[in-house]
Amino acid sequence: MTGVTGWQASQGTLARDLVIAGHGLHTGRRVNVRIRPAGTGHGIVFRRVRDGQILAELPAAPGLRLAQPLCTALQAGNGLRVRTVEHLLAALLACEIDHATVELDAEEVPILDGSALPWIQAIQACGRTALPEPKRFLRVLRRLTVADGEMRELVIEPAARYELQVTNDLKGFGVLSWQGEINPERFASEIAPSRSYGRLKWAIPTIAFGYLRGKPILRGARPSCTATIVGGSVLGGMRLPEEFVRHRALDLIGDLALLGAPLLARVTALRPSHEMNYRLCSALLAQPDAWEWTGPAT
Repeated sequence: MTGVTGWQASQGTLARDLVIAGHGLHTGRRVNVRIRPAGTGHGIVFRRVRDGQILAELPAAPGLRLAQPLCTALQAGNGLRVRTVEHLLAALLACEIDHATVELDAEEVPILDGSALPWIQAIQACGRTALPEPKRFLRVLRRLTVADGEMRELVIEPAARYELQVTNDLKGFGVLSWQGEINPERFASEIAPSRSYGRLKWAIPTIAFGYLRGKPILRGARPSCTATIVGGSVLGGMRLPEEFVRHRALDLIGDLALLGAPLLARVTALRPSHEMNYRLCSALLAQPDAWEWTGPAT
């Protein structure tokens, strides 16, 4: 296989360091990020640093995933974590940055404006360097399903391209759906601008609950970094039609990026969540006869 339409034929990394700063959605803490280019075989690796010292390295892989409220987190063997990785992972995948080191001086990837668009813009501004190895895809060979009763269901099945169909519902907004092919161009225009969202009336109780449980939840949530729902509308309006379900698609793409490459598969998701997305990754990897690499495996 020489390539898939819409994607580069070779693996890639950043042309130069990417430096950005912001605050975490859940911790509320300021964090400085430097994403460094890396060579073939490296993958995406998160690195916790402090005063120039490396505290932990966490490859973006399902085996390090840690269940946390309203985000995807990774935890190293020494207990250090990186949380809210999903938007950045989706942007790196869509910009075809297959290998890079993401250095952070705090626990949480910055939320920026709540979407993946600032990451897309920053990565594109840095540029991409092609690497000598051919592009890899994870091809799904047979259908798998994970479900949580009748409430949530994710199905993955063979397809010639990366395709999604995502359905979700939200009181006051009805049933929302998005479907289409996932490639760099379509992700940037139709998925990346969609923001994290939530109802204002639930934010304060959720933050208080997090403090009581000793878990950071939404401490950095602001209208500037979320699509804030008040009553039956969004403060400032929606960026895209059915923005909420598009953001579910964004989170799903970011979580599935833990598999290490874009998919050649169709994913049909009913009310996806970070937990269900992880369950799909885990179920797929547990059955080696259900998938294969299209290029050289590492």
